[in-house]
Amino acid sequence: MLKSILKRILYMLIVVWVVSVMSFVLMRCAPGDPTATMLPDTATEEQRQALYEQLGLDQPYVVQYFRYLGGLLTGDLGHSTLYNSPVADVIAQRLPATICVSLISAVFVLLISVPIGVLSGVTRGSMVDFSLMFFVVILQSMSVVWVCVLLLLIFVIKLDILPSMGYYGLSKPSYLIMPIIAMGYRMCAQVARMGRSSMIDVLNEDYITCAYARGLSKREVYSKYALRNSMIPVITIYGLQVAAMLSGAVVVEQIFSIPGIGTMLVTAVNNRDYPLVQSTLVVTAAMFSLVNLIVDIAITFIDPRIREV
Repeated sequence: MLKSILKRILYMLIVVWVVSVMSFVLMRCAPGDPTATMLPDTATEEQRQALYEQLGLDQPYVVQYFRYLGGLLTGDLGHSTLYNSPVADVIAQRLPATICVSLISAVFVLLISVPIGVLSGVTRGSMVDFSLMFFVVILQSMSVVWVCVLLLLIFVIKLDILPSMGYYGLSKPSYLIMPIIAMGYRMCAQVARMGRSSMIDVLNEDYITCAYARGLSKREVYSKYALRNSMIPVITIYGLQVAAMLSGAVVVEQIFSIPGIGTMLVTAVNNRDYPLVQSTLVVTAAMFSLVNLIVDIAITFIDPRIREV
């Protein structure tokens, strides 16, 4: 098992390195002048050239990249030209908001989607199954922007029971309700559908038939055999969705004015803040890979057969 974990850690490091290369290349290919927001419109060409030299942008791309890579290896994420402060400090200020909303949303998704998927799977073909899946498919087909507008229309304009936007952490939970719903509804639908399909597949296995032949009740079969084995694909897709949320839900953060890494990344891209964009993408890629690693480890405990893969 240790060998499998080390192999996955190596894959994670390779993914992060590839993201660092791609983010560096894409930012250099993007149009625009990174010094435009740092200098007044009346700045001379000599001033722009001096700033280029100060930022190291006059060096060849290979030199710039290895200088940036060396900073990453030593924990230096660079200096933000937009916020005029270390990139690590800027990300540290924005990351807690994204983590807070994402993790709370992920918990609610887990509590809602898994029971829906299991119930729909064990009642396959019934009216309960049809009703639950009809609701789930509708959720999955709705646009995030449309859901955000619908939430604002219902809870803010019509009912006037929730604040429209803002973020105050856990001190004011009312500000988190709509972002949590908007960030988790589609994930809830995907996990519920996967749970249903996985439960149906497991219930059709031969060992389930043998369990019934031994005289076990449905409750014992579901709890001891079917539920555990059906959770493997559910945990996989759930982990991927949680990792995606932690990477930053740009639309939700923009609409509800949440000071997370999603809104910060959009602002940094618009202002050509090379160090901030590159380091944010690397950090989010590392978070994504770390969550996947945790999911892989969790699956190996559920199904020991995977430990040797």
